Amino acid sequence: MTQPYTLVLRDCAQVLTLAGAPTDRPLTGPALADWRIIEQGFVACQGDTIAAVGPMSELDESWLGPETRVIDARGRVVMPGLVECHTHLVFGGNRADEFQRKLQGESYLDILASGGGILSTVRKTRAATDDELLAGALHHLEGFRRYGVTTLEAKTGYGLDAATELRLLRVAHAAGRQQPVQLVHTFLGAHVPGPEYKGRPAEYLAMLSEQVLPALQGQAEFVDIFCEEGAFSVDDSRRYLQRARDLGFKLKIHAEQLHDLGGCRMAAELGAASVDHCDYLPAADAAAVAAAGQGRTVAVLLPLVPLYLRQDKYAPGRQFIDAGLPVALSTDFNPGSCPSKNLWLAVSLACLKMGLTPHEALAAVTLNAAWALDRQQQVGSLEPGKRADLLVLGLPDYREIPYWLGENPVQQVIIGGQ
Repeated sequence: MTQPYTLVLRDCAQVLTLAGAPTDRPLTGPALADWRIIEQGFVACQGDTIAAVGPMSELDESWLGPETRVIDARGRVVMPGLVECHTHLVFGGNRADEFQRKLQGESYLDILASGGGILSTVRKTRAATDDELLAGALHHLEGFRRYGVTTLEAKTGYGLDAATELRLLRVAHAAGRQQPVQLVHTFLGAHVPGPEYKGRPAEYLAMLSEQVLPALQGQAEFVDIFCEEGAFSVDDSRRYLQRARDLGFKLKIHAEQLHDLGGCRMAAELGAASVDHCDYLPAADAAAVAAAGQGRTVAVLLPLVPLYLRQDKYAPGRQFIDAGLPVALSTDFNPGSCPSKNLWLAVSLACLKMGLTPHEALAAVTLNAAWALDRQQQVGSLEPGKRADLLVLGLPDYREIPYWLGENPVQQVIIGGQ
């Protein structure tokens, strides 16, 4: 090192490093809780990069210059920025008008079949201007930042035609350039068949495969599909994802949200970075999904969705972990089944409803979530060489994070050392 530190967080009550476990695959089994917590520690940064992490006894103060910004984190937890690995960021309007229907007992699929749900948002999104969509995305990103999210996946999926889906990608890229949260772009044109293709899902996927996927080069990193009754079958999803993989895209899937169709295992066999929802993935099948994905396909669990939809079935996270399936956590922020940006509430619910420990749940919203986005080399843990994305929490002990149900513990958000 030739230059002084530009930022030092010192006297931290606890530094949650998320480091110390195997680095060649996501954390699972005992490793999900076997990462280093430093009591009375420090984190030092140079520019946008972490330079050193350790106990206060190892802080070399000769590297503090007159321009070094020093943050006294006495009595507070310092941890990596949250990685939000499943959101539907860009959309028009909202679906508050359907909330009452949910309360009266209509199911998600009932509302979709009547022209509501995703199709309601599609109509509002198609009618919205680019400026309106961008303003909404920036508003939501600021909300995520206040909750401590420093990296976020942004899916399309509310255009359901070639022109609007590409427009949503352009808006998401514009939002990424105008604020500090790092965005990862996913194409979810295969959310459900577009209304012009009602009853013809294979034809809709053929249109996407032939007209849209080739136009996405450099615009989207991942391609996703909703494999579910009322959306796309396992066979159709396999063909579509194979086409995306052949074009060089990384893969994701919405699967086993409402029924056990076998989409998770199929996507893992194709090398998907993540299989998302998994509420109806039987615990007995978790080891097979883990093996199909060679231990690198992450099950992204979304506990706020069954809560909001008033469903009783949650993914069996404890059994997944014990079976060797890596897990991450996300909100699934969207206008229909999870209009919440509170990833801390998802952490609490994962502990209460999915059997995770606080140690495991925190790994699931940092390092494992980074694996679900193929960002594990850049973010998700506090280690020298990674991006300086850090949170200062108004708590002295990490075990309090899920305990204070629904509260936002974040006092300070640092993104890229700023």
